[in-house]
Amino acid sequence: MTELDEVGGRVELLGGQGAERSKVAIVGAGAVGSTLAYACLLRGAAREVVLFDLNRAKVEAEALDIAHGIQFTPMGEVDGSDDIAICSDADVVVITAGAKQKPGQSRLDLAGATIDIMRDLVPRLVEVAPRATYIMVANPVDVVTYAGLKISGLPDNQFFGSGTVLDTSRLRYLVARECGVAVQNVHAYVAGEHGDSEIPLWSSAMIGAVPLLQWGQTVDGGMLNEEVRGRISADVVNSAYKIIAGKGATNYAVGLAVTRIIEAVLRDEDRVLSVSSLLDDYLEISDVCLSVPSIVGSQGVGRRLVPVVTENERSGLVRSAESIRAVASKFGF
Repeated sequence: MTELDEVGGRVELLGGQGAERSKVAIVGAGAVGSTLAYACLLRGAAREVVLFDLNRAKVEAEALDIAHGIQFTPMGEVDGSDDIAICSDADVVVITAGAKQKPGQSRLDLAGATIDIMRDLVPRLVEVAPRATYIMVANPVDVVTYAGLKISGLPDNQFFGSGTVLDTSRLRYLVARECGVAVQNVHAYVAGEHGDSEIPLWSSAMIGAVPLLQWGQTVDGGMLNEEVRGRISADVVNSAYKIIAGKGATNYAVGLAVTRIIEAVLRDEDRVLSVSSLLDDYLEISDVCLSVPSIVGSQGVGRRLVPVVTENERSGLVRSAESIRAVASKFGF
């Protein structure tokens, strides 16, 4: 039997059903946006999911295709339109629209074109959904999140990026496979830029109750030494490039990752996720959007957690912040 629980003024359906009348607006009906809409409905993350895209035929077709499977999902509704009014009064707005990353192109190379899109898009979204929590997914997510936050005029808790939530999932998957444990028992985070300068926080990582740096043999009988960790780190960074080269875009894992963020907001879970948000004197890093382990709930992004870090990890985060800040400054942010 379904129980009802009121959290933060919203009535929520427990047992994985999500908020009873929650609305998620997804901007962009490309590979990421449409997959995210599908994942949201499949998991019952929100009662209503809407897609907004300038390509009317595309967005209506994506919504209709998903709608035909509603019988097989938790109770929900889906719709699509080229009219931004469809996003009105959304509880969560996810921005996936942006310049498409080409094979071999770094995420930071995308910055200028995507920021130009945000200058026009973000004010119109805030006008129709001023109380929504905004989640930026468009790449380069850290630079675009910072620009979008400034353009929006919203409080920094209300506007943040998906950051390294997906990178963290990739890291945990690779560590779990290397060590022969369930991925759910790997507790490790990727911090910094969602991109080439990101930093796995090895010094605070755990497998079950065992610090990862104390882990013994791997599945193949080797040790989880510095060489193996270096290979895993490289695989995390390069995995998106490999997928893009093979199929043109990443969409499945990022759809699930962002759905998890949406659930944390709508269900007020206070879940620790490595989202990208505006930092203020975090390990002496300020005025930049960067991914660090953070508490995410109904008020958006809250306390930024400071794990145990080595000097090399701290220096890596500083370099990552400087890289992001340098790109943002080129475009007036």
